[in-house]
Amino acid sequence: MATPVSTSARSAWQDVPPLRIRRFAERALAEVPVLAEDILRAIRREYPGLPLVVDESGEPMALIGIRRALEHFVEHLSTGMDRPHVPPQVFQEFGRGEVQQGRSLDSLQAIYRLGIRLAWRRLAEIGTQMEIPPPAMYELAESGFQYLDGLVAESVRGYAEAAARQAGERLRLQRRLLDLLLSDHHRATAGGAADPSDLLADRAARIGWPVPRTVAVGVLVRPARSAVPPAVGDEVLLDMDCEQPRMVVPEPEVPGRFDLLRRATAGWAGAVGPPVPVTHAAKSLRWAQAAVALMERGLLPGGQLLYCTEHTEALVLLPPEELIDGLTRRRLAPLAECGPTHSRRLSETLLAWLETRGGAPEVAGRLGVHPQTVRYRLRQIRELWGDDIDDPDLRFELELVLRAMRLRGELR
Repeated sequence: MATPVSTSARSAWQDVPPLRIRRFAERALAEVPVLAEDILRAIRREYPGLPLVVDESGEPMALIGIRRALEHFVEHLSTGMDRPHVPPQVFQEFGRGEVQQGRSLDSLQAIYRLGIRLAWRRLAEIGTQMEIPPPAMYELAESGFQYLDGLVAESVRGYAEAAARQAGERLRLQRRLLDLLLSDHHRATAGGAADPSDLLADRAARIGWPVPRTVAVGVLVRPARSAVPPAVGDEVLLDMDCEQPRMVVPEPEVPGRFDLLRRATAGWAGAVGPPVPVTHAAKSLRWAQAAVALMERGLLPGGQLLYCTEHTEALVLLPPEELIDGLTRRRLAPLAECGPTHSRRLSETLLAWLETRGGAPEVAGRLGVHPQTVRYRLRQIRELWGDDIDDPDLRFELELVLRAMRLRGELR
């Protein structure tokens, strides 16, 4: 904002005879109604698409604002060159109107500059006619630009207030949409209740979110309490009010979608669930939550955004710990009499054999040991499990529990 004219030194405007200033102000004030209409016509020529809002009496609000601004500016001239008072209400309303019309303040500020330029041109003509000295008119021009700063400041205040209210309302409506999406309410209802699909479409329409065919739901881990929300774009529904923020990604299988998402969430960690139909978003959320839980235990890589579809084995085998642990105790019971080190080596050999279905050389290559060592271990395995080791169901369950152990870091 421009610096006010210093009051410590006498100004050129104060040296103008008071009677001349009063006559100048009276002449300018008398011309305000016509000048305001001229300015509005010029603005409408320059900006033909500008909507013209009228008040209760049918008078354009813009004309009222221009007239009041000119009147306030001219009326203060007789009191000196201190900063003129800016009428806040009308200009704050102009700022609010820009939000409602979905525009930035750029065009409004350009309109203000056009108005000030036209007003100054007429005031300069009157000043010449009234023999106001040029130094005093220069001070008048500087005061006019300060006044323009005040008009802009009031419009910015109104714009910011309206934008905050609009953003708050959108967040409220978005939260209602997320509550519906991420709950299990997408099923047929009885008793004349609203169709869930219609309810979803209605809530999505209120925030201008096109209902996608499929979605993937992500769960984020905050890098810090004050972390700036990721810039995921308006098409991604982001809920930052949760301890672990959630996001709903539309049409996740569109080429390049996940690459964009990774860049947008740089610095954040978390997991994105598998793509599902939009009405099954809660299922994708559950997988994402399971992946984050494993990440926090160090069983999945941290510090990045993971995709559940890339970690299917871990998500299937690790979360049902009680079931896997019970199966492990039963199926690996023959190893109970072996020492911990020997038991681990036999388990690693058994898993390599189950995965490759190969002979000693292939298993040895995977484990990095001599084939004769593998043959010795395989003979021990057959002695421990007997003929049961040939049972397909047993081999399947053994592979499950051994893979789970490897995922937990208990085997190589």
